[in-house]
Amino acid sequence: MSSVSVSLRTFCLEVILVLRSGDTLGSGGAVGSGGAFGGSGGSAASGGSAASGGSASGGSASGGFSSGGFSSGGFSSGGASGGGVGSGGAPAGSGGTPSGGGGASGGTAGTGGTPADEPITIWLAGDSTMANGNTPCPSGWGKHFSDEFNDLVTVVNSAAGGRSVRTWLYSVTTTMGTDDECVLNTDTEGQPILQTRWSDMLAGMSAGDYLFIQFGINDGSATCDRHVGLERFKEEYAMMAEVARTAGATPVFITPVSAIACSGSTPVGTRGGYVTATLEAAAESDVAVIDLHQLSIDLYAELGFCPVPGGDVSASTTGPVGDFFCDDHTHFSDAGSVNIGTLVAQAISELGLPLAAYLD
Repeated sequence: MSSVSVSLRTFCLEVILVLRSGDTLGSGGAVGSGGAFGGSGGSAASGGSAASGGSASGGSASGGFSSGGFSSGGFSSGGASGGGVGSGGAPAGSGGTPSGGGGASGGTAGTGGTPADEPITIWLAGDSTMANGNTPCPSGWGKHFSDEFNDLVTVVNSAAGGRSVRTWLYSVTTTMGTDDECVLNTDTEGQPILQTRWSDMLAGMSAGDYLFIQFGINDGSATCDRHVGLERFKEEYAMMAEVARTAGATPVFITPVSAIACSGSTPVGTRGGYVTATLEAAAESDVAVIDLHQLSIDLYAELGFCPVPGGDVSASTTGPVGDFFCDDHTHFSDAGSVNIGTLVAQAISELGLPLAAYLD
């Protein structure tokens, strides 16, 4: 991991500690406004849960959450006996999370964690294919995702159109740095300016919650501000997973949903290296992964979308394809978004995530 990514990870972890310390941010301004953080810092609960379960691939996790921080282990074997970060124990499976296989076939997470009678929040971080969008078009799969769960689940959809993982997290310039990554805007203290959507999550995330992350559609831009290289993409995912775990939440990575593209009568993938990068990031961070890219391709095949009338989707496309997509091959209609959200819900069940107990 690059020294830049390490410093950004450390900064985000420091932010979450400040936000959870009970102190207010300093008078220099709110997160993302350019001011420095004030307050005395604060710390997470000193108990933390020790991990003993490890990943589904058989490796044992030696760390877990310890002394309020995060070490490189997996989830705890049944929740934290000493409390999670600042509250009642981190959600964790006795078998750990899948080590990164492809979607629903990647292994099962263990049981345990937050009881299914406790209210939780699912936080969504992603781009336009996840965002609430408009009715009837475009509509991301996160818009109606709450309908998949019982009343104990609150879905906070902070996905935003046109974002790469870095423009979702930070204020990014249009200048390419010497490391071939886009330069971040910084505040008067030289710290990266966080987007409000991320700082709000840092402030609100609690033990038992889930963080779903799906990018990789805009990240392949050759120019700044959206460009994110594959290695930096993986590093940002690892940082977000670590921060979520520090808050006692469970991260879940999701490969970018495929656009509709055809080779004759067969749907083909469209997201290239960012699919592989998501799977690799999940394996490296021992995070559950939903391969929505492949699941969406399989759905398009099942629905007989190929060949697309006229060769590509446009505003004049009719029939099942026109009903599913908007005026392009990427964005979903309201009906299409519901179908994609159902794929994600089904994968939660097939993976055996504890979250499946909340499905309606």
